[in-house]
Amino acid sequence: MAQRADETSAAGVELRLEYHRRLDRINGQVVQLFALVGEGLAAATDAMLSGDREVARALMERDDLIDSLYREAETLVNQEFALQSPVATDLRFLLSVLRIVPELERSHDLVTHIARRAARSLRDELTPRTRGLIEQMGDLGVEMWHQAADAWFERDAEACTRLQAEDLAMDELHRNLTAELAAGRTDLSVAMEMALVARFYERLGDHAVNVSQRIRYLAGAGA
Repeated sequence: MAQRADETSAAGVELRLEYHRRLDRINGQVVQLFALVGEGLAAATDAMLSGDREVARALMERDDLIDSLYREAETLVNQEFALQSPVATDLRFLLSVLRIVPELERSHDLVTHIARRAARSLRDELTPRTRGLIEQMGDLGVEMWHQAADAWFERDAEACTRLQAEDLAMDELHRNLTAELAAGRTDLSVAMEMALVARFYERLGDHAVNVSQRIRYLAGAGA
């Protein structure tokens, strides 16, 4: 009887370990998505400012990887709900993943939209102020996404407050760039494209804030 109990206990421990290995795999996919968004945004901004078409094309081609990771993460989470009855911290984690991975997928779509404009080599048609504002928006966006990634890793509930403050700065840069484009110093077709780029950066800031709000929930600081 004692041997059978020991075997049952050992089997239970192994099942629990396997369960946590699956959760770690899901977490690893989320971390990878965070990295791809942050790295992609930095590369897309550099491509926009340098006119590097090859980098822009590589970013656009990577979108399939993002979509694959997003779908796989969602599938794995749904499998855990079907196989287990997660509670407490595990439940918060799985729900947070379901809420965050769509934000990450949409954010990389925005990075891809920036890369498409970079591939058109618009750099030489931009005013120095426009290029400067794009650089500032890119730097701020990358910093926001690095903070969001760190918040996920550290389960930092306070990151949301910091990112909301930085998002106000992003909104101000967006207004400044829109005003510069409306001043008429840029060809109309180029100005229209860059107005979209400005909007993409602004939306990336919004998504970083949205993600940090989900992390706040994960950290147990509210829904």
